[in-house]
Amino acid sequence: MPDDIVKTQAVVRHPEKAANPDSPAPRKPDWLRVKAPVSKEYHETRRLMRELKLNTVCEEAACPNIGECWQQKHATVMILGSVCTRACAFCNVATGQPDLLDPHEPDHVAEAVAGLGLQHVVITSVDRDDLPDGGADHFVRTIKAIRERSPLTTIEILTPDFLRKPGAIEKVAEARPDVFNHNLETVPRLYATVRPGARYFHSLRLLDMVKQVDPSIFTKSGIMVGLGEERAEVLQVMDDLRAADVDFMTIGQYLQPTPKHHPIEKFVTPEEFASYRTMGFGKGFLMVAASPLTRSSHHADADFARMRAAREAKLAAAAS
Repeated sequence: MPDDIVKTQAVVRHPEKAANPDSPAPRKPDWLRVKAPVSKEYHETRRLMRELKLNTVCEEAACPNIGECWQQKHATVMILGSVCTRACAFCNVATGQPDLLDPHEPDHVAEAVAGLGLQHVVITSVDRDDLPDGGADHFVRTIKAIRERSPLTTIEILTPDFLRKPGAIEKVAEARPDVFNHNLETVPRLYATVRPGARYFHSLRLLDMVKQVDPSIFTKSGIMVGLGEERAEVLQVMDDLRAADVDFMTIGQYLQPTPKHHPIEKFVTPEEFASYRTMGFGKGFLMVAASPLTRSSHHADADFARMRAAREAKLAAAAS
């Protein structure tokens, strides 16, 4: 896509970044190159999302894995509208005045899950700081609607932080999703520039609170690398997550959506990712996904099965 078009899109979707200096992205290494989505299944998934008027983070966040996932009819639905009230430096989701809530959206999501025949679904959302509960009730209604239509489908949610929304975290956790994911996104030192609207220790507290509501719920969190973090800082994040009893950690390469977004400081090699994965398992995570193209919901169904099997094996070993 021509640079002038990319810049125009950046200003339209991210007006708060219009004054940022341009930081052209460096050329991607071979290990980050993916094929353009052209499969029949990809177009069928896209058509269903359009028919039900559903947003997907796959599209809104410009995920590089969209061709692979949609070919397998795995789409991560983004509820609560398509406009976010935050302005994170890394994110491609549009920022501005949020949409009115669609009261039929939970039922449409349930219809999509049934239509795609999903065994495992990931539901995420934009931040909705404008809502009294941050959108917690909408998450609960969506979980219930899926359970009614597809009782055998396991449900993974990827939520915002519900900052300054008392009771919201507990309300969503009490709906008993199978996996409660909330991403830390980066190391604490970089929050002021990468994730300025959030608080690192609040996000850790959220993950800990989910376990307090129901220890059987799997918890999950992820970060991006290549933003300027140091290896020791990534290992400290691992320790912080394990202290909150988080089960699953994801680590992927940050990719810059437009020249107005946070620059890529480094392309982390596959070997470095493999090392992070080894360290994560050594620290006690049930599941670690770490690779250049790892994203929160990439291979979420298969990874959930592995995580559940790892817990069962751990419990069996403890009982013997």
